[in-house]
Amino acid sequence: MTPPTAPLNRRAFGAALVAGAASLPAWAQFRVEISGVGATQIPVAVARFRGDDVAAPSLGVASAIVRADLERSGLFRLLDAPNVIDETAMPSMSEWRARGADGLVGGSVSRLADGRLDVRYKLWDVVKGQDLGGQSLAVPLADMRLAAHRVADAFYERFTGDKGVFSTRIAYVTRAAGRYTLRIADADGEAGQVALTSPDPIISPAWSPDGRELAYVSFESQKAVIWVQDVATGQRRQIANFRGSNSAPAWSPDGRQLVVTLSRDGGSQLYAIGREGGTPRRLTQSPAIDTEATFAPDGRSIVFVSDRGGGPQIYRMGATGGDAQRITFNGSYNISPALSPDGKSMAFIARLGGGTFRLHLMDLASGTVTALTDTNDDESPSFAPNGKLIIYASRADSRDVLMTTTLDGRIKARLLATGADVREPVWGPFNR
Repeated sequence: MTPPTAPLNRRAFGAALVAGAASLPAWAQFRVEISGVGATQIPVAVARFRGDDVAAPSLGVASAIVRADLERSGLFRLLDAPNVIDETAMPSMSEWRARGADGLVGGSVSRLADGRLDVRYKLWDVVKGQDLGGQSLAVPLADMRLAAHRVADAFYERFTGDKGVFSTRIAYVTRAAGRYTLRIADADGEAGQVALTSPDPIISPAWSPDGRELAYVSFESQKAVIWVQDVATGQRRQIANFRGSNSAPAWSPDGRQLVVTLSRDGGSQLYAIGREGGTPRRLTQSPAIDTEATFAPDGRSIVFVSDRGGGPQIYRMGATGGDAQRITFNGSYNISPALSPDGKSMAFIARLGGGTFRLHLMDLASGTVTALTDTNDDESPSFAPNGKLIIYASRADSRDVLMTTTLDGRIKARLLATGADVREPVWGPFNR
């Protein structure tokens, strides 16, 4: 089988888009551009941490990482805080109230005798004048960014009541100089590590529920084969290499099996297969193309894409197969479903007039559909594990880029990497 050469998951829904990477360093540096204004934002301040410059310059500045995380969430309006505030002294609450702040975080970064970094922080509720506590995080130098993300997570949770996702990871595929690379990075796209590089396409990465493994499709044997790879060790195993195409892996919530698209018996159909491989069990029995399956969070149902009605639409059926009900009716071309962690919403890509592909969000109870973007080449949506953000691929300035958006579409962040097209993002679970 000849590997595809175009982004097929929006123009021929039965195959995932091709993505790839260049011979870049082990970690690829991104910068974040944030646009839009939230309907309601909490005014907060992130003060400079004492010793912010202790870490290596390539890792960034701890307080700046915290600030960028909170801003990217769309829920906070960041106030200027040019002075150093560490965790050892109570700041003047009246002064910060006068500046309009509701919340404040300060801290410090110091190097321990064994070479690790001691990242300390404290949170304050300015309105109530309360010390909300803090923590000391002793981490290897390479984990300074992770520690800063955890500070942002703590702040986010205290002021919103929801769990933060800044210390989670994403996976994505880059392409440049004729090479394809599967990368794993922090949720802001920084500190990317290479999981696999190949001259042949790598597509459709999918995180296991425990965050320890990635399933993906590789064309290294000149056909589509599904692999599962241990994130920590790099060890991998084939789980589907049947006659024809093997594509679109999706994990069950308990991690015991995957739903995959196989053409072993003719047309592309959905099959369940164990996490170690084995004999697949056919789930759909249609003359159509059935693909791009994803499990509901409770594991009881599956949504997938099928052209059984004449054009690609999204359907839902029980996790063990059976009758399927169509759930998208707006427009003639709807693909790439992603379900929110609470199972109440579905992100997907709809083709509009003129070959425009845009990210949409559906409330599954009411069927109400909202367009989240005004761009033309959106692909591959994936929810953050707290359900508050969606990451997706798009195209800007003649490059393939990663974007995040809030669920109302008001706040968008563009993660820009240099030297490579960036595609196929998937957000990992809370486990890390």
